[in-house]
Amino acid sequence: MTTRDYVAMSRQYVDDVVTGRVVTGELERLACQRQVDDLARPLSDDWPWVFDEELASRPCEFIELLPHIKGKWARERRRIELEGWQCFTLTTVYGWVHHETGLRRFIEVYEEVARKNAKSTKCAGIALYMVGADGEEGADVFTAATTRDQARIVFDDARAMAEREPEMRDALGIEVQKHRLISADSDSKLEPLAAEGSTLDGLNVHCAIVDEVHAHKRRDLYDVLDTARGAREQSLLWLITTAGYDLSGIGYERRTHAVKVLKGVFREDRLFAIIFTIDAGDDPMDPKVWRKANPNLGVSVLLDEFQTAARKAQAMPSAMINFLTKRLNVWVGGGSDWMDMAAWVRCGDPSLSLDDFVGERCWIGMDLAEKNDFAALCLVFEREGHWYIFVRLYLNEAAVERSGTAQLQGWCDEGWVVVTEGNVTDFNVVGDDLREYCERFDVQEIPYDPAFSKFFATGLVNEGMPMVEIRQAPMFFTQPLIHVENLVLEGKLHHEANPVMDWMISNVVVKVSKFTGLKHPTKARPENKIDGPLAKFLALGRAMTPELMLEHQDGL
Repeated sequence: MTTRDYVAMSRQYVDDVVTGRVVTGELERLACQRQVDDLARPLSDDWPWVFDEELASRPCEFIELLPHIKGKWARERRRIELEGWQCFTLTTVYGWVHHETGLRRFIEVYEEVARKNAKSTKCAGIALYMVGADGEEGADVFTAATTRDQARIVFDDARAMAEREPEMRDALGIEVQKHRLISADSDSKLEPLAAEGSTLDGLNVHCAIVDEVHAHKRRDLYDVLDTARGAREQSLLWLITTAGYDLSGIGYERRTHAVKVLKGVFREDRLFAIIFTIDAGDDPMDPKVWRKANPNLGVSVLLDEFQTAARKAQAMPSAMINFLTKRLNVWVGGGSDWMDMAAWVRCGDPSLSLDDFVGERCWIGMDLAEKNDFAALCLVFEREGHWYIFVRLYLNEAAVERSGTAQLQGWCDEGWVVVTEGNVTDFNVVGDDLREYCERFDVQEIPYDPAFSKFFATGLVNEGMPMVEIRQAPMFFTQPLIHVENLVLEGKLHHEANPVMDWMISNVVVKVSKFTGLKHPTKARPENKIDGPLAKFLALGRAMTPELMLEHQDGL
């Protein structure tokens, strides 16, 4: 059988995406742009990875030797033919290796795509490749899901492929059993694994394909698989899913992290992520945007059947949620991404210093929390229509330790977070900073939410500080949200490039009332802190009120 140039197919797909020749969503474009940027990076101590075209092509060549086992193409005895987007995922995951050891760069994959885009077929091929052709002795490969029936979907496809290919079985030494595939030549196995199993202890994972991770209400299975691959040099955890409804589960957690990696908020070189979904503001009934969530539209995703589903969703509100999640890959209930992170990062200026604003008018937003959340102050200054913000963040040492996040500890070590002793954040430290700021700057107001601050703020009022009580309600937040977004897009908001604030800004999602249209900032998960942005909204919300701005202009 003649093989194709899979790397060339991948490059053509990437070029089509980044140049806009095909309709794509933002997150798909970011995944492709990441590959372009990575290929342009020179080898260094900080970048030890090289792209090996031969290794990149091997899984593609292997999968295209496998047969279709369902539907029309199975009846016609056709073999799998990969599309460009599938070649991109496979060649990228398998092509990047360490320049000295030759071990794979990527150890985790997060792939999110709508239904009927041949997920199971591709994953079955990956499972067979990993158990018989990856060159790993004693490779333990699992198809995993919340239930055994779900875990068997990919496994049964792989099993059916192996049953129809006796030459492959002979070449790889694979024995097909009802509940597992065994390769005696390499002492390897492939079997389904479910979270409902009696025990998950003792696993030694070379590869685990976790199906429909959006449905995992608990993180037990992910954590077990993640920790069960420590003895392997290049194990691979492949998460594949459609969108869902549970914003507290491990699926949405991993998705949120993947989005931050794609947007450059975090750098994680060993995670590959690609997400196919429509963008905020897209009309779900517009056929032009359907390809964003369905890269196999017109291949395994039939256009006429898709149109029927769209008409049903339009006619029956009860069908719309299912259409959005399963057909357009939209997480329902997740709010909407608020900030264009690329624009926010461009507004960062590490050279900014508070010393340059001594004596100038200032508003200081204050958002306090005692235990698990950050306490935050945000100082805001205005110069000729441009706004400058400085954020100060405080957290107690117990909360830092409980987080278990190396990133947070690193930020604390670098001085981006003020760490106070004990298990409760020391508001006296915050108070001392406020006193200093009131001496150095012409502080107009200190707006604050009384939820955690009433007693503390009363003491500051008695000291003569200009405290203003603001309850965090959509009526107040709508205008600051609009103003901040516009200022960022216009390049008129400037910040210190504080990485903790960058992270918090990326955590902000906006809920819009369907009755009033008012907006409210929130977060998708408890660990996604937004205390710094809340302090910023409080300060800018007061500083940009028409009355105060007019007063400022009259005084110039």
